[in-house]
Amino acid sequence: MIQHHPGARPFVDVEALALPSFALEDEHTAFKTDLHSHWRHQLLFASSGTLRLEVADKVWLLPPQRAAWLSAGTPHITSAGRAVSLRTIYLGPHIKGAPAVDACVFEVTPLAREMILYAMRWGPQHQPSDRLATDFFSLLVRLCAQWTTSPSPSHLPRAQSPELARAMAFALARLDHPLTLTDAARAAGLSPRTLTRRFSSELNSSWRDFIHRARMIKAMELLAQPDIQVTQVAFAVGFESLGAFSQAFKRHTGQPPSAYRRSL
Repeated sequence: MIQHHPGARPFVDVEALALPSFALEDEHTAFKTDLHSHWRHQLLFASSGTLRLEVADKVWLLPPQRAAWLSAGTPHITSAGRAVSLRTIYLGPHIKGAPAVDACVFEVTPLAREMILYAMRWGPQHQPSDRLATDFFSLLVRLCAQWTTSPSPSHLPRAQSPELARAMAFALARLDHPLTLTDAARAAGLSPRTLTRRFSSELNSSWRDFIHRARMIKAMELLAQPDIQVTQVAFAVGFESLGAFSQAFKRHTGQPPSAYRRSL
């Protein structure tokens, strides 16, 4: 059986529990799960830190202003590169009104955040006869159906070939440096022309668009860390000036970096 995630709390075999719906809160250091699924729906939320979620051909970063819905049976991988406070809600698959999507990441409204945190009082030991818990989880599922109608566009595509995966990993590890297609192609063992075709055929993207999106998503992750200044974030994602970074970030998210940070 797959544990919900590796962590410091006592082992909870979520697959073996008969309780239809419950919540778990965990404090994690860096971790990565294998590809797995659950027989319940899941609502994933990091109250601090950033969770990485991989589903099918997409990769999302989940800082505290985003949550993810996963329908029952959806294969996925979760990971974190540093400490993260994870809040997971498991929801019975027979609750009516669930979102009709396998996976969706959405922006967390103040109501969504408060409901997720409030749900933590009903852990895996709560009584199945608790009517308030049953009604609360049922309402939460219906609200998720509403929240997921406005999915977040901020995700990265997943490579289908090992060569493209190497090129992407090379780039993602060096977002604070000038990046050229030639350097990435060399790391992948491909010619620049072949790598260009791979980006188009596998990701339906250009090299330039991929790098820009990766820098914006990395910036969103860094802005969730209160100890980093906005200027430092700009340099950390490869911009040479705060002004250029602020303009690019606003075009991508609709908010300047400082306003985005306040919204967290």
